[in-house]
Amino acid sequence: MEETGRVNPSEERLRQLLIRGLAGDAPAYHAFLQDLSAHLRAYLRRRLARLPDEVEDLVQESLLAIHNQRHTYDAGQPLTAWVHAIAKYKLIDLLRRRAKRDLLNDPLDDEFDLGSSADTEAAEARRDLGKLLERLPERQRLPIVHMKLEGLSVAQTARITGMSESAVKVGVHRGLKALAAMIRDDA
Repeated sequence: MEETGRVNPSEERLRQLLIRGLAGDAPAYHAFLQDLSAHLRAYLRRRLARLPDEVEDLVQESLLAIHNQRHTYDAGQPLTAWVHAIAKYKLIDLLRRRAKRDLLNDPLDDEFDLGSSADTEAAEARRDLGKLLERLPERQRLPIVHMKLEGLSVAQTARITGMSESAVKVGVHRGLKALAAMIRDDA
């Protein structure tokens, strides 16, 4: 929606193509997927400026997820908000996979002392935090990751995780409390 209350023409076109496709109009659904892939490519390219090689794979993963979840779309809601939420989940999955791979393939800086001690300490802190976060239940870990590490708002985190805003706040509170207890116990 634009600020004036009018619907964006490309939003409405995509929405109509999807609705027609859901009703069995195969050419409309094909057009929806083609138009949506261009929209997603632009959307993800802005968010993955430092990882341009990942854009096309993420577009395809998002399209597949949207296709598989098409029955969950509420025609009364803005289509792009629904699409962007799915694409963000896929983006977060990608970033988690990369972070996990980076942690697993962490170079042996300690042996060669090529990096500064600050870089090494930061890497160790990230690795330690990752290990602690893995011990938390998802309902606590995800709100902490989204709000405290990625800087998202309560509303954005609720939308991404499918949790209520109050559940997100409770998850952060309880998760931070549990992390503090873990750190005390490990020390």
